[in-house]
Amino acid sequence: MINLIWLMMILIGFVFAAVNGKIEVVTQAAFDGAATGVTVCFGLISVLVFWMGMMKMAEDAGLLKRISKLLGPVVGFLFPDVPKNHPAMGYILSNMSANLLGLGNAATPMGIKAMQQLQELNPDKQTASPAMCTLLALNTASITIIPTTLIAIRLNYHSANATEIVGTTLMATIIATLAAIMADRWYRNRTLRRSPRISKSGNPGMKG
Repeated sequence: MINLIWLMMILIGFVFAAVNGKIEVVTQAAFDGAATGVTVCFGLISVLVFWMGMMKMAEDAGLLKRISKLLGPVVGFLFPDVPKNHPAMGYILSNMSANLLGLGNAATPMGIKAMQQLQELNPDKQTASPAMCTLLALNTASITIIPTTLIAIRLNYHSANATEIVGTTLMATIIATLAAIMADRWYRNRTLRRSPRISKSGNPGMKG
């Protein structure tokens, strides 16, 4: 669906440019955009490689394990239906630790592994479990202490103070995470309240 939307936007842009006789402007903008994309990527690579190296050093030094221990009680509260010793818990903790440090590229594979493990616990393979929904909400709106990617983009465009967004980013992600948790709890409780009705009526179409 997303691919279709982007295709329609591109086609509409070309049609309007052709009608207004400005097709060369669109062509030039496409080439300029491609060149800018390559430039930004090169700028991001150097910073991301640096922070990925820092992430590896933090892992070897045991920092991630300490963060995971601190997050353990929180994760246990957020994922009550996941056994404590299940492999999914380790991947969830690693995913959250990487997101806290703003390392989305490192968090993504851990999030995928966590989802795969949660799918094994999921009794209904065709529907996302509450734990899977919780992980998705937290991964999307994670608290970020160091917004590594944004800092890299600002450095690439020669920002005078690339790290000045740390405070505002932290506040924004805290608010977003709290909102995600509240929404997740509300929908989870709503589903649990509806479950007895579903079992009594025997109507699978009522599943929340």
